[in-house]
Amino acid sequence: MIRHPDSCPALVLNADYTPLSYYPLSVWPWQTAVKAVFLDRVDIVAHYEREVRSPTAKVKLPSVIALKQFVKPSQFPAFTRFNLFLRDRFSCQYCGSHRDLTFDHVIPRAQGGRTTWENVVTACSPCNLKKGGRTPRQAAMPLHVEPIRPTNWHLQEHGRSFPPNYLHETWHDWLYWDVELEA
Repeated sequence: MIRHPDSCPALVLNADYTPLSYYPLSVWPWQTAVKAVFLDRVDIVAHYEREVRSPTAKVKLPSVIALKQFVKPSQFPAFTRFNLFLRDRFSCQYCGSHRDLTFDHVIPRAQGGRTTWENVVTACSPCNLKKGGRTPRQAAMPLHVEPIRPTNWHLQEHGRSFPPNYLHETWHDWLYWDVELEA
């Protein structure tokens, strides 16, 4: 089966051959990957059978590339809704539901609570509504896990639990190299 080039993203590895990111998975569109190859910024680790052609050349599309220069990841992630949900594994910290997620201030802002990693948790809308402007203790709604400021490593470990919809077979060795081998 010949794939359309747009369905041939390249998995991007750091110079140490670890993924730049697990969640969201570090992938580049084929055009960006080919440009990086021609600019000698990456090494091709694996490729698709699909080729693209110009009037003077044909190139197999890279499926896995590694940066030539190591990119040092920052220690702490940005405080975003997505990263908060990832820290809390996309589940309500009061009831465990995975549906209708929003976020909740543990100590409500009306009581002096701030919008920080240590005071905001993922909550489903029904629990958020039930808790209202009270603390978990006042609402008799204990938290499953106390909120913390995660590191990037912490979020990457959580992200590995949520595989993306698309994984090309050439990616498996680079994404799951440290999983237990089957006998």
